[in-house]
Amino acid sequence: MTTADEQYADIREMYMVHTVFRREFALLPALVRGVTVGDKERSQLIADHIGLLNSSLHHHHHGEDKHLWPRLLERGSTEIAPIVHVMEEQHEGIEKAHNEINAALEAWRGSAASEPRKALADTIDRLIPLLNEHMGMEEERVLPIIAKTITAAEWGQMVQEGGADTPPEHLPLLFGMMMYEGDPDVIEIAVSSMPAEARPVIKDLASQAFASYSELIHGTATPPRSRD
Repeated sequence: MTTADEQYADIREMYMVHTVFRREFALLPALVRGVTVGDKERSQLIADHIGLLNSSLHHHHHGEDKHLWPRLLERGSTEIAPIVHVMEEQHEGIEKAHNEINAALEAWRGSAASEPRKALADTIDRLIPLLNEHMGMEEERVLPIIAKTITAAEWGQMVQEGGADTPPEHLPLLFGMMMYEGDPDVIEIAVSSMPAEARPVIKDLASQAFASYSELIHGTATPPRSRD
């Protein structure tokens, strides 16, 4: 139960995460279709990239399922229950597509063959509208309620647990992905919550990690932005 003097979640961080998913997933089909048949080195690189995004999305949704939906159902008005159930159903649909992508990914990763490439790209094409619909509805209908219902401590617990599931070597890259289009004020808040030894260097490390990675994946340090 929340009290009147508790600080509530800063939902701006969720918009940054959604921006990463919108941008990076939108770029995937062209990346897959752009791999030359038989280029196994490139197919494995892009497959690893897709796996990173898929894993990040899975952990993101798992955190919401565990930390947000039960609390909203407990604390929210009767009007919130139907939209929470829609969120849960959408998560199930996205998870199904997530599993289909993983299956198609393994068929293509080591072969770089034409048919598995098409199957993977087509499967990602089917995920993108599901994901965009879900994030749009969450931003419009759910985040304003979270901002009045979920405490900053509870939000922080969700973020911390999600970070614990991420391999440490991926953390600068994922933070760089958020920084690329992120709100500078929210980025500073995120940095302030990091361990003291990381704060002076994390932004430079993250920017460099994202730029180098994007050069490798997209051929440019400045890939198209979500609003382009």
